[in-house]
Amino acid sequence: MTNPKAIVLLSGGLDSSTCLAIAQSKNYEVYALSFSYGQKHSSELEAAKRIADTAGVTLHKIIDLDLGSFGGSALTDDEIDVPTGGTDGIPVTYVPARNTVFLSIALAWAEVLEAEFIFAGVNAVDYSGYPDCRPEYIEAFQQMADLATKAGIEGHGVKIVTPLINLTKSKIIQLGVSLDVDYSQTVSCYQADEEGRACGKCDSCVIRKEAFEKAVDQDPTRYR
Repeated sequence: MTNPKAIVLLSGGLDSSTCLAIAQSKNYEVYALSFSYGQKHSSELEAAKRIADTAGVTLHKIIDLDLGSFGGSALTDDEIDVPTGGTDGIPVTYVPARNTVFLSIALAWAEVLEAEFIFAGVNAVDYSGYPDCRPEYIEAFQQMADLATKAGIEGHGVKIVTPLINLTKSKIIQLGVSLDVDYSQTVSCYQADEEGRACGKCDSCVIRKEAFEKAVDQDPTRYR
């Protein structure tokens, strides 16, 4: 018997790296999937490469997309600044339809690999308010996946797994620490520099900082 296959969406950030560790702790044969989607900096993607290599995944694919050509997000549009003071409603760091695009590509690869699971590190507790991180979104995507794929119609469709969706960020860190995740290698900052050092001011940095203060004695994040 071979181990079940799992695709892990790996951004190089805290949550996705924890998901990778969870999948490996279950003895799944792990395939990592990352995206160069037109984001302003590549530090997080470089972190994903290091993390996948260190973890020894079966295969790490990086897919080139050009969501940046649409603009509309502070993460992809040079004319929109990353906010550092908090915002009301859905912030400008939301990338339109990003998780839908990523999950759809993962779904296609899962069918080819005959993978049983797709792990996504979405979180609906300590997060920036993105609509595609909510449980109802994942439930809807799962229903779509079951309807839209050959595997789903045949009754053995891939399952979307979101083990972090109802955890606080501090609980996620504690879980990751128990699985030996090296968070110093992860990059979460929306405007990290070329060396992967964080600004310490954007929403992602603030959430991450507060979580490390609650979860562990020392924040391993590299700040500039």
